Parts: sequence; C-alpha cells; structure tokens
Amino acid sequence: MKTSPSPIPDGCAIPGTPLADASAGIDACVHCGFCLQACPTYLALEDENDSPRGRLVLMRALVDGSLLVDDTDVRTHIDRCLGCRACETVCPSGVPYGHLLEATRATLTRVKPNPPIARLILFVFARRALLRLAMLGGRIARATRVSWLFARLPGRLGFAMSMLESTRPAVKRRRYEARGDGARGTATLLTGCVMEGLFAGTNRATERTLTENGYVLVPTAGQQCCGALHAHAGDDDTARELARANVAAFERSGADYIAVNAAGCGAIMKEYGQLLSADPEWHQRAAAVSARVRDVSELLAEAGPRAGGTLALTVTYDAPCHLLHAQRVASPPLAVLGAVPGLELVPLEGSEHCCGSAGIYNLIEPEVSDQVLAPKLANIAATRASFVATGNPGCLMQIGAGLHQARMHCRAVHPVDLLDASYAARARGERGG
Repeated sequence: MKTSPSPIPDGCAIPGTPLADASAGIDACVHCGFCLQACPTYLALEDENDSPRGRLVLMRALVDGSLLVDDTDVRTHIDRCLGCRACETVCPSGVPYGHLLEATRATLTRVKPNPPIARLILFVFARRALLRLAMLGGRIARATRVSWLFARLPGRLGFAMSMLESTRPAVKRRRYEARGDGARGTATLLTGCVMEGLFAGTNRATERTLTENGYVLVPTAGQQCCGALHAHAGDDDTARELARANVAAFERSGADYIAVNAAGCGAIMKEYGQLLSADPEWHQRAAAVSARVRDVSELLAEAGPRAGGTLALTVTYDAPCHLLHAQRVASPPLAVLGAVPGLELVPLEGSEHCCGSAGIYNLIEPEVSDQVLAPKLANIAATRASFVATGNPGCLMQIGAGLHQARMHCRAVHPVDLLDASYAARARGERGG
C-alpha cells in the first residue's frame, strides 16, 4: 500500500469528505475481534484486511493520512465487503459499520469511479424508463425460455441466467378474493424495482395477505428506486435524490404504514432520516416517512397473522442480512411461516450468514460471492427441505441460482408467497373444492 510522505497527525487528511464527516464512528471500535467470525469475507478469505476490524483500521488510516484515498489495496478490501452488517449485530461497542462503509465508498469513488458494469446498473436503476425496459427484457427472456437455455452454461453468464430462472413462481398461484375488515389501518406498498419487474406475483401476494389481515391497501404514485444500491456503492448523491422523490411520494399517499417486502429496500428506507440528515429541508420529512416503514412480516405478525389452509411442505428459512442485521427483524418472518398449517419448518445452520448477493456484489465480486454462497447451499441441502424461504429479491435470486446450478430440488420462495398459497387453500376448502 502507498503511504503518504507527510501524514497529518493533528488533523483530518480528507476534510469535507463523507468519511471525514462520519469518522467519529470509527473511534467506537475497541478491536475486540467479535466481528471476525460473523464476517463472511473474513471466513472465506482469512485475511484481516477483509474483516470489519481490518477495514476500520484502513478507514482510520485514510482519515489520518497514513494511507491515501487512491491506494488500490484499500479500494480492494473495501470493495470486497458485502455490507451485510452482521458485524453490527455482534459488536459490543455499537460501531455504525454500515454507515462508515457507505461513507468510505462515497469518498473513494470520488477519486476512482466504480467499475463500468456497476455504473451502468446504477444509471439504469435511477431512471424509471430504462429500468422498465430492462425488466421487460428479463421477463421476455424468461417467458421465451432463453434464460433456461443459457442457464446451462458455465461462468457468470450461466449464473446470471440461473438468477433469472429463479424468479419463476416457486409455488402455484391460485386466485381467491382477499377479504379483511380494515381494522388495522391503511398501508401502501413499496412496489420496488426488481420486485415489480420480476416478482410481480409476490407483490400481489403481499397485497392480498395484508388485506386478509386487516390492512386497507392504498396506492402510491411516483415511487422511485429506493436508492439502496446507490448508497451501498458510494453514489450517495443519487441515493439522496431518489430518497427525496420517495419521501414526497409516500407523504402524498397518507398511509399509516409503508409495507416493504424487500429487506434491502426496507433497511435504507428506515434510514432515510439519517441519509438526509444534512438536508434541513428534507431531514424531518424523511424521518417521518422512515417511522412509517415496516417489513411486510412485521405488519403480518402484528396482526397475528391469520391462519390459512393446510400446506404439507418442508421449509427452511434463511434470514436476509438487511432484515436481520440492519433492521433487527428476526421473529416476524417465522410467525408468517408459522401461520401455515401443515408446514414443517426445519432450522437452517448459518441462517444469519450472508448468501453473497449483497445488491450488485455478485456481479462485481463474483469469485468471493461464490465462496460465500457455497456453505449456504451445503447447509440448505442438509435440511432436505423442499423450499428455502427468504424475504429479499437479491437473496431469492442468488440462492435460487445456486440451487438451480447445483441441480437441487429445493426452491427459493418469499414467505408471503407461502402464506398467500395457504390462504388460497383455505378459500378452496370454504368453497368445498
């Protein structure tokens, strides 16, 4: 690594940068090492620089000037981080690692931009017309079986096509009329980018299950990408721009709750207030919107949820990182699965560990992503479950692609899809068919 010829010991070497503004959080680290065994990249690579503790040392070195922001080794180790935030769950000192990581990436990308593929993806996701076109292309490739054909190929193309294949419905959808008394107030759904583009059926299942559990669904026009991908990649300006658009849109909805069925989206939306903390015009508005955001499993669990009809299935549950570690939501998804009579829930070893998806990480760091995914697939195979439930589109596609390429019979499915199928089964029983 390149060292500065004249470090600045008595001040910050990078004033005015996002990392400088967030640097106070670094001092909370006491170097205890509890984070090491929670970190997927440290476990896979066995390099202290690829652990949270090691990366915090690098961040401190950037701030005090002993390492330069254009150091390629620093960028390598920061880029290798999944941003899963599992380290935050085990940290006894409360280090705000996720926010420090995003601030570091925002600082580094000012010197050296993200790789071209990352910039292209972020560009598309920030523009609704291009995003809709991209999602349409994905649906066409899926419908024409092009993705099925190319999923057989080795390498990243085959894996990408396997990811697309994994977006096919994992359970058969049956129509039923969702009925509820509306006693739990109004809710609106973040339809999302990938969720509406490739998992539209899950969005409709989310709406039906919420209706069944007493929520009145209202629409929200003008939604944008949540900005999570941009914030994680260091494009904080675009993340804030998208956040402002969503704050304004969800303010107009007037709903009591903003339901989110994508863990990564929910995590950043719950932190819009912090993302816009330096914006006096938007900070309070963002914080108010954040306070209304709930993962769909939280809303359903608060309502019970109502039990459905019998589904004789063996299911295991994998906790999305940004639901468990960022939002600290652990039991509600299990309550959703527990509302399905006949469903056998099998524990999954390492459920709290990342699958290697992490937004666009599996496209930027494919080798490390594969190393992180491998033990996850082995643990799923050990359960002998027919389905692995998880509440995030990236996880559904990453795990689903791994299962597909390994020729395993297990399918990845969103928990609300199983609850929705259970409600459909109950409706058929009530009709006598």
